[in-house]
Amino acid sequence: MKKFIISISTAILLSFGMTSAASANTYQVKSGDTLWSIAKKNKVTVNQIKSWNKLSSDRIVPKQVLHVSATKAATVKAQAKPAAKVNGVTFTKELTVTATAYTADCKGCTGITATGLNLKKNPNAKAISVDPKVIPLGTKVYVEGYGYAVAADKGSAVKGNKIDVFFSSKQKALQWGVKKIKIKIVK
Repeated sequence: MKKFIISISTAILLSFGMTSAASANTYQVKSGDTLWSIAKKNKVTVNQIKSWNKLSSDRIVPKQVLHVSATKAATVKAQAKPAAKVNGVTFTKELTVTATAYTADCKGCTGITATGLNLKKNPNAKAISVDPKVIPLGTKVYVEGYGYAVAADKGSAVKGNKIDVFFSSKQKALQWGVKKIKIKIVK
């Protein structure tokens, strides 16, 4: 009889533990909620919530259940993914981005990046401007059609999967134009 009571007690405790853990990882949308308010409450980003829930827009509806933290399975899957190695260089991630170009060769441009790199004094520098929420400043990358570069700058128009590639002259920047390309994050 004691074993039976202990087994039932253990089962009840485990089910309460499982329920609270599951509820801590999800959130049921209430009327008036926005992804931003839900993200703020859970100390995560809107992009994380969209990624975890495979949302392609910001539209949510009342009673919708959202994952508000990375699931253990997703974390294990992300860790299990092997890094790609090409010519002795290890890449941890590949992104498809829209790439435009910029220059420090303009009236009023200081040429000093967000990381302090002086592009006017280093016209041959390989630098890109990024959204630091997607690619942290200082990250080394390989940019298709440009080469190895460092995420040295950020800009008000550079949001999400968009980058600006630095060129020393306005002519070279114009030649680059706007392209959809792949970039690889260097480990």
